[in-house]
Amino acid sequence: MTFSQIDLPTPPPLGDDTFRVVALGGLGDIGRNMTVLEYRGKLLVVDCGVLFPEETQPGVDLILPDFAYIQERLDNVAAIILTHGHEDHIGAVPYLLRHKQDIPIVGSQLTLAFVESKLREHRISAYTHAVKEGMTEKFGDFTVEFIAVNHSIPDALAVAITTDAGTILITGDFKMDQLPLDGRVTDLNAFARLGDKGVDLFLVDSTNAEVPGFVTSEKDIIPTLQQVIGGASGRVIVASFASHVHRVQQIIDVAVRNNRKIAFVGRSMVRNMALASDLGYLTIPGGALISSDEMTDLPDNQAVLICTGSQGEPMAALARIANQDHAISVGTGDTVILASSLIPGNENAVYRIINDLTRLGAHVVHKGNALVHVSGHAAAGELLYCYNIVKPKNVMPIHGEWRHLRANADLAIKTGVPESRVMLAGDGIVVDLVNGKANIVGAVPCGYVYVEGSTVGEVSESLLKDRRVLGEDGFLSIVAAIDFEQRKVIAGPQIHARGFSKEESVFEEILPKIKSTLEVALAEGVTDTHQLGQMVRRVAGKWVGEKHRRRPMIVPLIISS
Repeated sequence: MTFSQIDLPTPPPLGDDTFRVVALGGLGDIGRNMTVLEYRGKLLVVDCGVLFPEETQPGVDLILPDFAYIQERLDNVAAIILTHGHEDHIGAVPYLLRHKQDIPIVGSQLTLAFVESKLREHRISAYTHAVKEGMTEKFGDFTVEFIAVNHSIPDALAVAITTDAGTILITGDFKMDQLPLDGRVTDLNAFARLGDKGVDLFLVDSTNAEVPGFVTSEKDIIPTLQQVIGGASGRVIVASFASHVHRVQQIIDVAVRNNRKIAFVGRSMVRNMALASDLGYLTIPGGALISSDEMTDLPDNQAVLICTGSQGEPMAALARIANQDHAISVGTGDTVILASSLIPGNENAVYRIINDLTRLGAHVVHKGNALVHVSGHAAAGELLYCYNIVKPKNVMPIHGEWRHLRANADLAIKTGVPESRVMLAGDGIVVDLVNGKANIVGAVPCGYVYVEGSTVGEVSESLLKDRRVLGEDGFLSIVAAIDFEQRKVIAGPQIHARGFSKEESVFEEILPKIKSTLEVALAEGVTDTHQLGQMVRRVAGKWVGEKHRRRPMIVPLIISS
């Protein structure tokens, strides 16, 4: 079931009876979700999100899907369908619209509110079209039905896309919470109805496929929040995703019940909660909300601050508080709640913040020691249920790391889907649906696109490797001046080190060998400065590796005199 891009050919031209699926992100990572559907020369994009960088990607702000596959065909994009308002599904929309602003953006009311706010920041004017569950819309040759699903954000949607070549059902991110805060359950009746009619290809959220049973209900964390906030003697700071409206609502309700005022901290948190409140998705009792500045005049036991930074983001409010680089401070008697899961890759950053907050005297409550978070993604029992009512002809696991995709594929096979009809694919792999049968037919180039400040796509993997080397093993510059007429070294060599954690006197041992290497080469008639530099790099690198077990970046500079 597993295929790599290098084993696959370029996909064949699209046939008139072919419904094509190409994921440009979201397969193999938690984030960067983007799926392109193709039929008779027209394209439909489902989600367009970002991936947040790990520690091994220093200097990177965001990671985008690779738009190269569709960049020359944006005139053929009928619409961008957004399943919900999380960053990993909407965050890359402004970057795609930089190439063509008039592509219709389709989503639920709250999702579009979050997207439109982003577009204003990027000074992009776009056409948006609001939909809700139960609606069916036509975009070119694609007929799209929108289906209510429960997730950790209101207004999430699954989408069923039908063409003359078949029906594809995409769950988006979903779970089957039977007691959701807003009363909006996943519409299993619609899933079953579509299954009875015939689902040719089922694209299914894989994030929790390894987790047995069913996900805990969102309401089950309320007693823990009550116990922690109600029992806190000082200030309470809660870190959550800036789009997790349901979680923020619970915190507000518990805070008000315990006679505490609330304040939002962090630009994205302030913006998103204002939008959610204005649209009626968030209820804040009169007088309960104050500004973070007003919090300083309030007794600590009457304050709850809701902030960003639950994933350890270095510039988010919680990290700055932990680093004592924020107007808000914490100390003995204060309580910090991390009301979120750990996205893979963020563990070290989050635990570093937990340790820093604990060192400052705060009591830190997180998923590891209390029920302060439940997942927004369906566990294995829920996925099995869906496979049994949808009865898909073909399955393609999406939204997850490889272990999640594989676990989801195994669940589909257990319910009777033939292994040959389970498309376990990575980003860029092309799946064609023809006459009710899905097949992997090729692959297209599909990599990471890095955003750094105002630049997009200028950071390469080799540059990131250089940064990692600099950060881990340091930098050595080796300078020597050569008189090519006399064929001798007239100055140096000198070694200057940065980040090497050794005194520069240690290099006195290798300097004679570097000089000897240069003089032997000069005597043999070598006059190319680049070639001489490479010799210096090899000699110095071998010595540093053997003597100090380090691999610093080595930059030789040969000066002709």
